Amino acid sequence: MSAQFTRTPHPAPVPADRRAAILADPGFGRHFTDHMVTIRWTADGGWQDPALVPYGPLTLDPATMVLHYGQEIFEGLKAYRQPDGSIASFRPTANAARFRASAARMAMAELPDDLFLASLTELVTADREWVPPAGGEESLYLRPYMLATEVGLGVRPSAEYLYLLIASPAGPYFADGVKPMDVWLSTEYTRAALGGTGTAKAGGNYAASLLPQAQGAEHGCAQVAYLDAEERRWVDEMGSNNLFFVYGSGDDAEVVTPSLSGSILAGITRDSLLVLAKELGCQVTERRISAEEWLTGCADGSITEVFGCGTAAVITPIGRIKHVDGEVTVADGSRGRSPCGCGSCSPTSSGASPPTRTPGCGRSSRPEGRLPETPGTPRSGPPLT
Repeated sequence: MSAQFTRTPHPAPVPADRRAAILADPGFGRHFTDHMVTIRWTADGGWQDPALVPYGPLTLDPATMVLHYGQEIFEGLKAYRQPDGSIASFRPTANAARFRASAARMAMAELPDDLFLASLTELVTADREWVPPAGGEESLYLRPYMLATEVGLGVRPSAEYLYLLIASPAGPYFADGVKPMDVWLSTEYTRAALGGTGTAKAGGNYAASLLPQAQGAEHGCAQVAYLDAEERRWVDEMGSNNLFFVYGSGDDAEVVTPSLSGSILAGITRDSLLVLAKELGCQVTERRISAEEWLTGCADGSITEVFGCGTAAVITPIGRIKHVDGEVTVADGSRGRSPCGCGSCSPTSSGASPPTRTPGCGRSSRPEGRLPETPGTPRSGPPLT
Protein backbone atom coordinates (compact mmCIF):
# COMPACT_ATOMS: atom_id res chain seq x y z
CA MET A 1 0.00 0.00 0.00
CA SER A 2 1.03 3.61 -0.51
CA ALA A 3 2.08 5.18 2.78
CA GLN A 4 -0.26 8.17 2.74
CA PHE A 5 -0.64 9.03 6.40
CA THR A 6 -3.50 11.10 7.70
CA ARG A 7 -2.26 13.55 10.32
CA THR A 8 -4.13 14.77 13.38
CA PRO A 9 -2.02 17.25 15.40
CA HIS A 10 -2.17 17.01 19.17
CA PRO A 11 -4.60 19.67 20.44
CA ALA A 12 -2.52 20.29 23.58
CA PRO A 13 1.15 19.30 23.05
CA VAL A 14 3.56 19.37 25.97
CA PRO A 15 4.70 22.99 26.53
CA ALA A 16 8.24 23.79 25.38
CA ASP A 17 9.53 24.52 28.90
CA ARG A 18 8.15 21.23 30.23
CA ARG A 19 9.64 19.34 27.28
CA ALA A 20 13.02 20.97 27.92
CA ALA A 21 12.88 19.87 31.56
CA ILE A 22 12.10 16.30 30.49
CA LEU A 23 14.96 16.24 27.98
CA ALA A 24 17.35 17.44 30.67
CA ASP A 25 16.65 14.26 32.67
CA PRO A 26 14.64 11.83 30.54
CA GLY A 27 15.39 8.59 32.36
CA PHE A 28 14.28 5.57 30.35
CA GLY A 29 10.71 4.86 29.30
CA ARG A 30 9.19 7.45 31.63
CA HIS A 31 8.00 10.13 29.20
CA PHE A 32 6.40 9.96 25.75
CA THR A 33 6.14 12.34 22.83
CA ASP A 34 3.00 14.12 21.66
CA HIS A 35 2.03 11.74 18.87
CA MET A 36 1.91 8.09 17.84
CA VAL A 37 1.38 6.17 14.61
CA THR A 38 -1.34 3.58 14.03
CA ILE A 39 -1.91 1.25 11.06
CA ARG A 40 -4.65 -1.38 10.91
CA TRP A 41 -4.66 -4.78 9.20
CA THR A 42 -7.65 -6.97 8.43
CA ALA A 43 -7.83 -10.31 6.65
CA ASP A 44 -10.13 -8.81 4.03
CA GLY A 45 -8.46 -5.43 3.48
CA GLY A 46 -4.79 -5.91 4.38
CA TRP A 47 -2.84 -2.92 5.71
CA GLN A 48 -4.92 0.24 5.83
CA ASP A 49 -5.56 3.59 7.50
CA PRO A 50 -2.00 4.72 8.33
CA ALA A 51 -2.34 7.66 10.67
CA LEU A 52 -0.38 10.02 12.87
CA VAL A 53 -2.57 10.78 15.89
CA PRO A 54 -2.22 12.34 19.35
CA TYR A 55 -0.61 10.01 21.90
CA GLY A 56 -3.33 8.55 24.05
CA PRO A 57 -4.97 5.45 25.56
CA LEU A 58 -6.22 2.47 23.57
CA THR A 59 -9.73 1.13 24.00
CA LEU A 60 -9.96 -2.67 23.84
CA ASP A 61 -12.94 -4.99 24.16
CA PRO A 62 -12.54 -7.47 27.06
CA ALA A 63 -12.54 -10.29 24.51
CA THR A 64 -9.76 -8.79 22.35
CA MET A 65 -7.62 -11.76 21.38
CA VAL A 66 -4.26 -10.34 22.46
CA LEU A 67 -5.52 -10.31 26.05
CA HIS A 68 -6.15 -14.05 25.94
CA TYR A 69 -3.65 -15.60 23.54
CA GLY A 70 -0.72 -13.19 23.63
CA GLN A 71 -0.22 -12.42 19.95
CA GLU A 72 2.03 -9.39 20.39
CA ILE A 73 5.45 -8.40 19.09
CA PHE A 74 7.63 -5.30 19.35
CA GLU A 75 10.89 -3.72 18.30
CA GLY A 76 13.22 -1.10 19.75
CA LEU A 77 15.53 1.33 18.01
CA LYS A 78 16.91 4.81 18.56
CA ALA A 79 16.93 8.11 16.69
CA TYR A 80 19.90 10.41 17.28
CA ARG A 81 20.31 14.07 16.57
CA GLN A 82 23.45 14.55 14.50
CA PRO A 83 25.96 17.41 14.91
CA ASP A 84 24.48 19.16 11.85
CA GLY A 85 20.99 19.10 13.41
CA SER A 86 19.58 16.30 11.25
CA ILE A 87 18.12 13.17 12.84
CA ALA A 88 19.08 9.62 11.90
CA SER A 89 18.23 6.17 13.19
CA PHE A 90 20.66 3.30 13.48
CA ARG A 91 20.06 0.36 11.11
CA PRO A 92 16.25 0.70 10.87
CA THR A 93 16.04 -1.75 7.96
CA ALA A 94 17.40 -4.46 10.25
CA ASN A 95 14.63 -3.71 12.75
CA ALA A 96 12.04 -3.83 9.96
CA ALA A 97 13.29 -7.26 8.87
CA ARG A 98 13.31 -8.61 12.42
CA PHE A 99 9.80 -7.25 13.01
CA ARG A 100 8.60 -9.23 10.00
CA ALA A 101 10.40 -12.35 11.23
CA SER A 102 8.81 -12.01 14.67
CA ALA A 103 5.38 -11.60 13.06
CA ALA A 104 5.87 -14.73 10.97
CA ARG A 105 6.85 -16.79 14.03
CA MET A 106 3.78 -15.57 15.93
CA ALA A 107 1.44 -16.19 12.94
CA MET A 108 0.72 -12.47 12.60
CA ALA A 109 0.42 -10.19 9.57
CA GLU A 110 3.82 -9.05 8.28
CA LEU A 111 4.24 -5.28 8.00
CA PRO A 112 6.10 -4.34 4.77
CA ASP A 113 9.51 -2.82 5.38
CA ASP A 114 8.70 0.39 3.51
CA LEU A 115 5.65 0.97 5.69
CA PHE A 116 7.67 0.29 8.85
CA LEU A 117 10.32 2.81 7.76
CA ALA A 118 7.69 5.37 6.69
CA SER A 119 6.11 5.19 10.13
CA LEU A 120 9.46 6.07 11.75
CA THR A 121 9.89 9.09 9.49
CA GLU A 122 6.31 10.20 10.11
CA LEU A 123 6.59 10.17 13.91
CA VAL A 124 10.11 11.58 14.18
CA THR A 125 9.23 14.39 11.77
CA ALA A 126 6.18 15.33 13.84
CA ASP A 127 7.98 15.09 17.18
CA ARG A 128 11.50 16.16 16.17
CA GLU A 129 11.68 18.64 19.06
CA TRP A 130 11.66 15.63 21.40
CA VAL A 131 14.98 14.35 20.05
CA PRO A 132 17.73 15.27 22.56
CA PRO A 133 20.74 17.39 21.50
CA ALA A 134 23.66 15.77 19.71
CA GLY A 135 26.80 14.67 21.51
CA GLY A 136 25.35 13.26 24.71
CA GLU A 137 24.13 9.93 26.03
CA GLU A 138 20.50 10.69 25.17
CA SER A 139 18.41 9.63 22.17
CA LEU A 140 14.79 9.24 21.13
CA TYR A 141 13.80 5.62 21.75
CA LEU A 142 11.32 4.32 19.18
CA ARG A 143 8.98 1.46 20.10
CA PRO A 144 7.10 -0.16 17.20
CA TYR A 145 4.70 -2.90 18.27
CA MET A 146 1.75 -4.89 17.02
CA LEU A 147 -1.11 -6.71 18.71
CA ALA A 148 -4.04 -8.93 17.78
CA THR A 149 -7.25 -6.89 17.94
CA GLU A 150 -9.95 -9.27 16.72
CA VAL A 151 -12.71 -9.65 19.32
CA GLY A 152 -13.52 -13.25 20.17
CA LEU A 153 -12.37 -16.38 21.95
CA GLY A 154 -10.73 -19.36 20.28
CA VAL A 155 -7.10 -20.37 19.88
CA ARG A 156 -6.21 -19.32 16.32
CA PRO A 157 -4.46 -16.43 14.58
CA SER A 158 -6.36 -13.17 14.78
CA ALA A 159 -8.07 -11.77 11.68
CA GLU A 160 -7.23 -8.20 12.74
CA TYR A 161 -4.06 -6.50 13.95
CA LEU A 162 -3.04 -3.03 15.02
CA TYR A 163 0.47 -1.70 14.46
CA LEU A 164 1.53 1.21 16.66
CA LEU A 165 4.64 3.32 17.04
CA ILE A 166 5.37 5.42 20.10
CA ALA A 167 8.50 7.33 21.10
CA SER A 168 10.22 8.21 24.35
CA PRO A 169 13.24 10.45 25.02
CA ALA A 170 15.82 8.22 26.67
CA GLY A 171 18.90 8.49 28.80
CA PRO A 172 20.88 5.51 30.14
CA TYR A 173 18.89 2.25 30.39
CA PHE A 174 20.34 1.58 33.84
CA ALA A 175 19.69 4.33 36.37
CA ASP A 176 23.30 4.33 37.57
CA GLY A 177 24.64 4.81 34.03
CA VAL A 178 27.35 2.74 32.39
CA LYS A 179 29.26 0.94 35.11
CA PRO A 180 29.99 -2.74 35.80
CA MET A 181 26.90 -4.61 36.91
CA ASP A 182 26.39 -7.85 38.78
CA VAL A 183 24.64 -10.63 36.86
CA TRP A 184 22.75 -13.62 38.26
CA LEU A 185 23.46 -16.88 36.41
CA SER A 186 20.15 -18.76 36.52
CA THR A 187 20.26 -22.53 36.69
CA GLU A 188 16.62 -22.89 37.71
CA TYR A 189 14.88 -21.03 34.89
CA THR A 190 15.50 -20.85 31.14
CA ARG A 191 14.63 -18.12 28.68
CA ALA A 192 13.63 -20.13 25.60
CA ALA A 193 13.94 -23.56 24.00
CA LEU A 194 14.77 -24.71 20.48
CA GLY A 195 11.61 -24.55 18.41
CA GLY A 196 10.08 -22.01 20.77
CA THR A 197 9.75 -18.24 20.44
CA GLY A 198 13.24 -17.22 21.56
CA THR A 199 14.13 -15.85 18.14
CA ALA A 200 11.02 -13.61 18.10
CA LYS A 201 10.79 -10.30 19.93
CA ALA A 202 7.52 -11.20 21.61
CA GLY A 203 6.21 -9.85 24.89
CA GLY A 204 5.69 -13.32 26.35
CA ASN A 205 9.43 -13.98 26.32
CA TYR A 206 9.97 -10.97 28.55
CA ALA A 207 7.05 -11.79 30.84
CA ALA A 208 8.65 -15.18 31.48
CA SER A 209 11.87 -13.45 32.53
CA LEU A 210 10.32 -11.38 35.30
CA LEU A 211 10.34 -14.08 37.98
CA PRO A 212 14.03 -14.97 37.51
CA GLN A 213 14.74 -11.24 37.25
CA ALA A 214 13.20 -10.83 40.72
CA GLN A 215 15.30 -13.75 41.92
CA GLY A 216 18.41 -12.06 40.60
CA ALA A 217 17.44 -8.79 42.27
CA GLU A 218 17.26 -10.62 45.60
CA HIS A 219 20.95 -11.38 45.11
CA GLY A 220 21.75 -7.77 44.20
CA CYS A 221 21.98 -8.38 40.46
CA ALA A 222 20.74 -6.06 37.73
CA GLN A 223 20.38 -8.73 35.03
CA VAL A 224 19.96 -12.50 34.65
CA ALA A 225 21.98 -14.73 32.32
CA TYR A 226 20.31 -17.91 31.07
CA LEU A 227 21.51 -21.34 30.01
CA ASP A 228 20.08 -23.46 27.21
CA ALA A 229 16.86 -25.33 27.99
CA GLU A 230 18.04 -28.73 26.74
CA GLU A 231 21.26 -29.36 28.68
CA ARG A 232 21.28 -26.45 31.15
CA ARG A 233 24.94 -26.09 30.23
CA TRP A 234 25.43 -23.59 27.41
CA VAL A 235 25.23 -19.84 27.86
CA ASP A 236 22.20 -18.41 26.03
CA GLU A 237 21.71 -14.68 26.62
CA MET A 238 20.52 -12.24 29.26
CA GLY A 239 16.95 -11.09 29.72
CA SER A 240 17.40 -8.02 27.53
CA ASN A 241 20.97 -8.34 26.21
CA ASN A 242 23.19 -10.52 24.10
CA LEU A 243 26.45 -11.56 25.77
CA PHE A 244 30.07 -11.07 24.70
CA PHE A 245 33.28 -12.44 26.21
CA VAL A 246 36.80 -11.14 25.63
CA TYR A 247 39.77 -13.47 25.95
CA GLY A 248 43.17 -11.81 26.32
CA SER A 249 43.85 -8.18 25.45
CA GLY A 250 45.39 -5.88 22.88
CA ASP A 251 46.52 -7.50 19.63
CA ASP A 252 45.86 -10.96 21.04
CA ALA A 253 42.27 -10.28 22.08
CA GLU A 254 39.56 -12.66 20.94
CA VAL A 255 35.95 -11.53 21.04
CA VAL A 256 33.52 -14.41 21.53
CA THR A 257 29.73 -14.47 21.56
CA PRO A 258 27.32 -17.43 21.76
CA SER A 259 26.32 -18.59 18.30
CA LEU A 260 22.71 -18.14 17.24
CA SER A 261 21.36 -21.49 18.29
CA GLY A 262 17.69 -21.11 17.44
CA SER A 263 16.74 -19.85 20.90
CA ILE A 264 18.81 -16.64 20.97
CA LEU A 265 17.41 -13.36 19.64
CA ALA A 266 19.49 -12.06 16.73
CA GLY A 267 20.49 -8.74 18.24
CA ILE A 268 21.16 -5.83 15.89
CA THR A 269 23.73 -4.36 18.28
CA ARG A 270 25.27 -7.84 18.48
CA ASP A 271 25.66 -8.00 14.72
CA SER A 272 27.06 -4.46 14.62
CA LEU A 273 29.68 -5.35 17.21
CA LEU A 274 30.77 -8.39 15.23
CA VAL A 275 31.29 -6.24 12.13
CA LEU A 276 33.17 -3.50 13.98
CA ALA A 277 35.32 -5.89 16.01
CA LYS A 278 36.57 -7.51 12.81
CA GLU A 279 37.37 -4.09 11.37
CA LEU A 280 39.39 -3.25 14.48
CA GLY A 281 41.47 -6.35 13.82
CA CYS A 282 40.09 -8.51 16.62
CA GLN A 283 39.72 -12.23 16.27
CA VAL A 284 35.96 -12.78 16.35
CA THR A 285 34.32 -16.12 17.13
CA GLU A 286 30.72 -17.25 17.35
CA ARG A 287 30.49 -20.53 19.24
CA ARG A 288 28.94 -22.27 22.21
CA ILE A 289 30.25 -21.24 25.62
CA SER A 290 29.49 -23.31 28.69
CA ALA A 291 28.73 -21.90 32.11
CA GLU A 292 31.77 -23.80 33.40
CA GLU A 293 34.05 -22.14 30.83
CA TRP A 294 32.63 -18.71 31.73
CA LEU A 295 33.14 -19.09 35.47
CA THR A 296 36.51 -20.82 35.19
CA GLY A 297 37.76 -18.28 32.65
CA CYS A 298 36.92 -15.40 34.96
CA ALA A 299 38.51 -17.15 37.90
CA ASP A 300 41.80 -17.93 36.12
CA GLY A 301 41.97 -14.62 34.22
CA SER A 302 41.73 -16.02 30.70
CA ILE A 303 38.47 -14.11 30.25
CA THR A 304 39.40 -10.45 30.63
CA GLU A 305 36.04 -8.83 29.93
CA VAL A 306 32.36 -9.72 29.74
CA PHE A 307 29.63 -7.35 28.59
CA GLY A 308 26.03 -7.29 27.47
CA CYS A 309 24.76 -5.41 24.45
CA GLY A 310 21.39 -4.31 23.14
CA THR A 311 19.55 -1.32 21.71
CA ALA A 312 18.39 -0.01 25.07
CA ALA A 313 21.48 -0.72 27.16
CA VAL A 314 23.96 -0.31 24.25
CA ILE A 315 27.08 -1.84 25.86
CA THR A 316 27.10 -2.59 29.57
CA PRO A 317 30.10 -4.14 31.35
CA ILE A 318 29.65 -7.09 33.67
CA GLY A 319 31.83 -6.94 36.75
CA ARG A 320 30.66 -9.96 38.71
CA ILE A 321 28.70 -13.17 38.12
CA LYS A 322 26.74 -14.63 41.01
CA HIS A 323 25.27 -18.14 41.10
CA VAL A 324 23.91 -20.67 43.57
CA ASP A 325 27.39 -21.89 44.50
CA GLY A 326 29.13 -18.55 44.85
CA GLU A 327 30.44 -15.74 42.65
CA VAL A 328 33.37 -14.74 40.44
CA THR A 329 34.70 -11.34 39.44
CA VAL A 330 35.61 -10.41 35.87
CA ALA A 331 39.20 -9.13 35.88
CA ASP A 332 39.25 -6.46 38.62
CA GLY A 333 35.54 -5.73 38.22
CA SER A 334 36.08 -2.16 37.06
CA ARG A 335 35.11 -0.26 33.95
CA GLY A 336 37.88 0.44 31.48
CA ARG A 337 38.35 3.08 28.84
CA SER A 338 36.07 3.89 25.92
CA PRO A 339 37.76 3.32 22.54
CA CYS A 340 36.29 6.36 20.79
CA GLY A 341 37.17 8.65 23.68
CA CYS A 342 33.65 9.91 24.37
CA GLY A 343 33.34 8.13 27.70
CA SER A 344 29.99 6.57 26.89
CA CYS A 345 30.64 3.85 24.34
CA SER A 346 32.36 0.56 25.00
CA PRO A 347 33.19 -0.02 28.67
CA THR A 348 36.22 -2.11 27.90
CA SER A 349 39.70 -1.90 29.31
CA SER A 350 41.45 -3.87 26.56
CA GLY A 351 39.89 -1.89 23.73
CA ALA A 352 38.78 -5.18 22.17
CA SER A 353 35.08 -4.39 22.01
CA PRO A 354 34.19 -1.59 19.57
CA PRO A 355 31.97 1.45 20.04
CA THR A 356 28.35 1.34 18.91
CA ARG A 357 27.06 4.62 20.31
CA THR A 358 28.75 6.56 17.53
CA PRO A 359 25.53 7.62 15.75
CA GLY A 360 24.70 9.58 18.88
CA CYS A 361 28.02 10.79 20.22
CA GLY A 362 29.22 11.94 16.81
CA ARG A 363 32.82 11.01 17.56
CA SER A 364 33.97 8.16 15.37
CA SER A 365 36.53 7.29 12.76
CA ARG A 366 33.61 6.40 10.51
CA PRO A 367 31.88 9.13 8.51
CA GLU A 368 28.68 9.91 10.38
CA GLY A 369 29.43 7.02 12.75
CA ARG A 370 27.55 4.52 10.60
CA LEU A 371 28.30 1.00 9.53
CA PRO A 372 28.96 0.42 5.83
CA GLU A 373 26.21 -0.72 3.53
CA THR A 374 26.64 -4.30 2.36
CA PRO A 375 24.72 -5.83 -0.54
CA GLY A 376 21.38 -7.21 0.63
CA THR A 377 21.88 -6.08 4.22
CA PRO A 378 21.39 -2.32 4.64
CA ARG A 379 22.95 -1.30 7.95
CA SER A 380 21.88 2.30 8.38
CA GLY A 381 19.12 4.53 7.14
CA PRO A 382 19.13 7.99 5.60
CA PRO A 383 18.39 10.93 7.87
CA LEU A 384 14.82 10.71 9.16
CA THR A 385 14.40 14.48 8.97
